Amino acid sequence: MRAFVCPVCHNFVPFERAECLSCGTALGLHLPSRSMVALADRAAVLDGVRWTRCTQSGPLACNWLASEATDVAARGRCLAHSLIRREPAPDDTIAREKMLPATLALRRLVYQLAELGLPVDPYWRRVGGLAFDLLSSFSTGERITIGHANGVITIDLVESLDAYRESLRVRLGEPYRTVLGHFRHEAGHYYQNILVETGDGARRHLARCRELFGDERASYADALARHYERGAPAGWQASFISEYATMHPWEDFAECFAHYLHITDTIDTSREAGMVLHADRVRFAAPRDVVPLESYTEAPIDQLLDDWKWISLFFNRVNTAMGKGPLYPFQISQPVADKLGFVHTVVRATA
Repeated sequence: MRAFVCPVCHNFVPFERAECLSCGTALGLHLPSRSMVALADRAAVLDGVRWTRCTQSGPLACNWLASEATDVAARGRCLAHSLIRREPAPDDTIAREKMLPATLALRRLVYQLAELGLPVDPYWRRVGGLAFDLLSSFSTGERITIGHANGVITIDLVESLDAYRESLRVRLGEPYRTVLGHFRHEAGHYYQNILVETGDGARRHLARCRELFGDERASYADALARHYERGAPAGWQASFISEYATMHPWEDFAECFAHYLHITDTIDTSREAGMVLHADRVRFAAPRDVVPLESYTEAPIDQLLDDWKWISLFFNRVNTAMGKGPLYPFQISQPVADKLGFVHTVVRATA
């Protein structure tokens, strides 16, 4: 994540803030320029276009700006919030409260997708476009199935409850489970569909995708039943990033896509903080200085993953120093590196 700067006093501004912590200037996040801009009367004019606070700035603490030139179907919302197709009713106060962490995760996802140059084409602009149904099984009692279908990503807001999410993590034997992780995983399904399985992407990428991940035409229902009956196969760590990735080729791709976003965003955040590993200043043997790149678009996946190996080592040690589990408790085998390399190729080709 980029380190945002107040345009008035030039101090650091957190991603989710609507005002500078140092000078109090009202700010809004302008997605096209990836920057915080100063506001006057809740608006700013940029390149002749008037930008105003997203209509969700009050109810959901959104600090993004919406263009007044945007299609009326966006409902005065910023790009991220305009993607929400269904949400809890205004009088469902329990669910609306859980919308706060969920929509923050959504904004982080959309920001990174835009930063990577991936298409974010809303459902209100075209049939099959990207949409999010943010629903609550906690307040309504209805069964919500997290997943992706025809461009629509469904998220159960109960996942924003730490206790509930942790209980599921333990029960399913997962080392890692977050709301942002769910958004990234489900986005992987969406992008596999539009960038790999259909259109020009099928000609360019589908054969290699099947070679690495398996044939996605295999019965998903049968794979799901088999996974929950038998679990992951023995020795899965040699070829998969997680147990869930072993279930079906679709899930393998989505898990690798999510990890690609985890890795690139954390490296980006490290670079923006000025973090550099100096090989001659650490007690252990390091083969070189590790200086995170501003962009890995032109770099091979091996360079990205090698930088990540050393950066994640540092963050894992920081977490354990605080009495927590490792930040990134995963091992990247060569087959997994090849799969991440494929995701890297698809993202670069699209951007």
